[in-house]
Amino acid sequence: MQVDQHLHKRGRGVARALAGALVTLLLIMVIMGPVCTWAEEAPAAAAPAAEGAPEAAAAAPAASAPTEPQLVKFSDINSGDTAWMLTSTALVLMMTIPGLALFYGGMVRKKNVLATLMQSFAITCLVTLLWWAVGYSIAFTPGSTAYLGGFGRAFFDGVVYQHDASKLSVSHLGLTIPETVYAMFQLTFAIITPALICGAFAERMKFSAMLWFMGLWLLVVYCPIAHWVWEPSGWLAAKGVLDFAGGTVVHINAGIAGLASALMLGKRTGLGKESMAPHNLTLTVIGASLLWVGWFGFNAGSAVASDGRAGMAFAATQIATATAALAWMFTEWFAKGKPSVLGIASGAVAGLVAITPASGFVGPNAAVLIGIAAGIVCYISSTAVKRALGYDDSLDAFGVHCIGGIVGALLTGVLASKEISGSDGSLVTQLIGVASTLIYGFIMSTIILKVVDMTIGLRVSVDQEREGLDISQHGESIE
Repeated sequence: MQVDQHLHKRGRGVARALAGALVTLLLIMVIMGPVCTWAEEAPAAAAPAAEGAPEAAAAAPAASAPTEPQLVKFSDINSGDTAWMLTSTALVLMMTIPGLALFYGGMVRKKNVLATLMQSFAITCLVTLLWWAVGYSIAFTPGSTAYLGGFGRAFFDGVVYQHDASKLSVSHLGLTIPETVYAMFQLTFAIITPALICGAFAERMKFSAMLWFMGLWLLVVYCPIAHWVWEPSGWLAAKGVLDFAGGTVVHINAGIAGLASALMLGKRTGLGKESMAPHNLTLTVIGASLLWVGWFGFNAGSAVASDGRAGMAFAATQIATATAALAWMFTEWFAKGKPSVLGIASGAVAGLVAITPASGFVGPNAAVLIGIAAGIVCYISSTAVKRALGYDDSLDAFGVHCIGGIVGALLTGVLASKEISGSDGSLVTQLIGVASTLIYGFIMSTIILKVVDMTIGLRVSVDQEREGLDISQHGESIE
């Protein structure tokens, strides 16, 4: 009888939590509709077809645009764009090492901090080689289908710099910068996406299993979805799904894989009975700060040019992040009586996540609205919903990245400004992109995890987990 009552109460709690989160999001969506005009109306004169280009260029037929990588003359390369993209690439790499490594490393227990840092560092190395071998090619070149690219750029074949001929290759997605720069810029996105997943299974996955899972996941999940959304021949791109810098490709994708990982591995030993408090929030705040700074390369760099769109994306990113951090802080203050350091840092990351898909399509006013939504919804998801459903998303990879990515992707459909983006947003189209990523990402992640578990095993033993991953997996520790 007591068990039945407990299950009944738990079920009501889950329902209330989910209903609360859903109602909050729906209210935000309802409010957004009437304010869309206020959020992004701009004078027509402020929206030239192409910055610094004559009107005749805007009238050029779309068919004339290149559809695959090609060789160009040195003189076709824009030095300003190239300089900005080199800077952006370095900024995004900084987001993983050291940014994400410190952000996650500070939130785990002391006995697992080195293992957590190691995950981000090793993923950076592994993904780099996989990207060179085949990842870049299948993600960012046209293929025979709308679901996967070709193998023409495998091992960077054709990615060239010809000094004597004064020619070099460029991607059709970045005509004014060398293809080497574009490929390395996209590599940094491919690096951080699987690294984000580690937050969901922190403190309990075997290092060997992590490497196998991340390598397979990159090729089977990340690269196809990147192709769907960002390669013009991809099926979601053809439908008009808007994702300026990775709300769908990076954050929803990583977040749903994180949920699959948390469910597959189960809860940490001692959860709810032992202290799981962060061992060093100083590291976490430093990591969050590095993420914030690096994110300007993430979002403004996705303009693939040093121009006004990059500037607008930069502004929208800063404003949304600050707003979300305060929204999370005040929500937590109201709910718990005190604003926490971890809370405001998490709120900032939630804002960064949510503005990512919208950053090149909205202006400052819409960025404020997106920040408010992200701070409130991600706080609810990472606290009440997680407790009610009982899954162990250790460092809130799902609660912040997947949910924040969904908030941002949907609000992009509502708030996208045609004056800024050159295209109309559609909530229905964005829902298709979100749903496709959630379904494919969850199913394929679960399959990969199951295969790894059946072969080498996913989880460390209970004794190894209690000893800590630093010692059991790497033979090192912090004294």
